[in-house]
Amino acid sequence: MTAARPLLIVQTGSTHDHIRERLGDFHDWIAAGLRDGGAEVVVFDAQGDAPPPAPDTVAGIVLTGSHAMVSEREPWSEALVPWLQQAVQAETPVLGICYGHQLLAHALGGEVAHHPGGVEIGTVRVQRHAVGQSDPLLGDLPDEFDAQATHWQSVRRLPPGAVLLAGNAFEPHHAFRVGRNAWGVQFHPEFSDEALRSYLEGLGPVLEREGRDAAEIAAALRPTPEAASVLPRFARLALAS
Repeated sequence: MTAARPLLIVQTGSTHDHIRERLGDFHDWIAAGLRDGGAEVVVFDAQGDAPPPAPDTVAGIVLTGSHAMVSEREPWSEALVPWLQQAVQAETPVLGICYGHQLLAHALGGEVAHHPGGVEIGTVRVQRHAVGQSDPLLGDLPDEFDAQATHWQSVRRLPPGAVLLAGNAFEPHHAFRVGRNAWGVQFHPEFSDEALRSYLEGLGPVLEREGRDAAEIAAALRPTPEAASVLPRFARLALAS
């Protein structure tokens, strides 16, 4: 019996040291969700010197979040663009999360920029659109679900041919699909409310400048099991493709 190919986590950045020491890093949280779906996981550091593995050598690809900004077009980030285009063309399952969602949109011809409303942060309510009811990844979610979010940039224009799957009043492009097997989600399925609370502890002065209260946002945090279910669901889809 041939062993299943692993899922590849493309690490586009890391969390803050004080969070990583206590809770782990982005790729750790994503790996836990993928393993719940039965996947073996390997991690590729996008900011390192090595090229990424060929898309056809893995069962699927997950792009992490990052403290970088897609619009700054750092060389390591731009180097992923043709590779992502190749992966999508080959119908390798791809899931981009936050920065990864934005990078996927950019790679496929969309537009990424700072959100004119500033930061979206906290446990937010996301509405799945009617077309999402039949989507292989998001179809099992309720029409409205809670998700953790933290982002200053967003996808301002979707790639050509993208199907808009979910959004809310602040961020209309919370989830999209291109083709059969490539998804982007602006929300964080890998984040626990504890992880986001740790972010908020250090963002008080920054949020205050935007007229936001970190303590108030932290007090409203709640678990988001529906959003978290996206990761094991993606793993199962990738392994079955």
